[in-house]
Amino acid sequence: MNGDFQRVALAGLIAERGLSLSELSRVLGRNAAYLHQYLHRGSPRELSERDRARLAAYLGVDEAALGGPSPAILVPVPRLDVRAAAGAGAFAGEEAARQPFPFPPLLLRQLGVRPEAASMIRVTGDSMLPTLGDGDEILVDRDKRRIDSRGIFVLRVEEALVVKRVRSAVGGIDMVSDNPAYPPRFVAMGAYEVIGRVAWLGRAL
Repeated sequence: MNGDFQRVALAGLIAERGLSLSELSRVLGRNAAYLHQYLHRGSPRELSERDRARLAAYLGVDEAALGGPSPAILVPVPRLDVRAAAGAGAFAGEEAARQPFPFPPLLLRQLGVRPEAASMIRVTGDSMLPTLGDGDEILVDRDKRRIDSRGIFVLRVEEALVVKRVRSAVGGIDMVSDNPAYPPRFVAMGAYEVIGRVAWLGRAL
């Protein structure tokens, strides 16, 4: 679908639902005139992939309706038969795969996770409560291995997997729990490996 057909399709959806161009522009994190300029002045020539995905999700339509790729099959994300401990640590020896987790490709793109870098593991323990609880399944982005104090990471420490917040410290790192009952734990440089950053949480209610 070229840019002109994309505009017609979007304009039709907006008119059909009585939506405000300025409000829809703010959904995209753009200035209020963004979609008016796009629809009536042809600037930008085409929606970016990010804007198209956000509009499709907000409008409840498939991206194909706005010029995106045809509906894709769900992405089978590997589910590893190991646990990342929110506590002392779970042994990380054999990592046999369980039944893959069918993930929507749109959601992976919105999370910024490449399918090739995605894997699911289960949390055990209570040290990351209330954020993560025992039995939660988490999506780990193995591309994101740079320490960031705002994120939650899965690490390998002494052949065990742990899930913690991480902050830099002199000579190593501090692994920090969300549960105040667990004090920070210092790990020396070279004694740990960052596996990836937690990008998504799945939880049964």
